[in-house]
This record gives sequence, structure tokens and C-alpha cells, in this order.
Amino acid sequence: MTYGKMHIVDTYAWIEYFIGSEKGEKAAVIIDDQNEHLITVECCLAEIRGWTLREMQNFNEIYALVKSNSEILRVFTRMWIRAAEIRHEVRKTVPGFGLIDSLMLAIQEEKRCMVLTGDPHFEGMKNVVFLE
Repeated sequence: MTYGKMHIVDTYAWIEYFIGSEKGEKAAVIIDDQNEHLITVECCLAEIRGWTLREMQNFNEIYALVKSNSEILRVFTRMWIRAAEIRHEVRKTVPGFGLIDSLMLAIQEEKRCMVLTGDPHFEGMKNVVFLE
């Protein structure tokens, strides 16, 4: 697979896509492209479930959409450990950078791909497609 044709779609991007916002339309350019290989990290499913509960959305339909459009990636111990290291470094310049955000970067580093997000913590970072 070519670098740049694989994206980790984070929760922020999925939710914008589901609600059809302007940022979601930008995400759709990548999500709907059949030539893209998309990854959804399994912990994002829990965040998406939380969103469906708050917004009274049908999780089963949304989960089916995520599963049919992306590979659900299991998280292994080495990824969590690397995420902790990344968080330690990134928090020196981005206060409040979370462990799940750091996990996205650990996986991005391992898979040599891009992160698709609009989360302000990622703005200006290398190898990130930032939804503005």
C-alpha cells in the first residue's frame, strides 16, 4: 500500500461524517474513496457508541457503516506503551493531549499512514489530514 492512501479515521472525523457537516463533507472525500484503505481503532468504537447514546442515534447502523468502510484495528500492548511515550513528548508543546490521541499517532507511526481528524490537538501535526 502506498503511503498516504491509508488513513486512520478518528472519532472526530467519523462523527462529522455521520452528521454531514462541512468538515464531514471534507472527510467524505477520503472515506468514500474506494482506493483508500481506512482504519478505525477499536477504542474509537467506544467513543462512537458514547456519541450515539448522547445523540440518540442508531449505533448498529453506524457500526455497520464503520465496519463496511474500514478495518477495525485491535490495539496491542506495544501500541499502548508507545502511545504513553508519545503523549509524554507531545504534552510538552500541546497541553492536554490525550492517551487516545497519542494512540492514533503510535498507530500512524507503525502503519506509516495519515490520521484523518479535526481534533484541535492535531492541528499542524505532520502526517495529519486536518479537517478545517
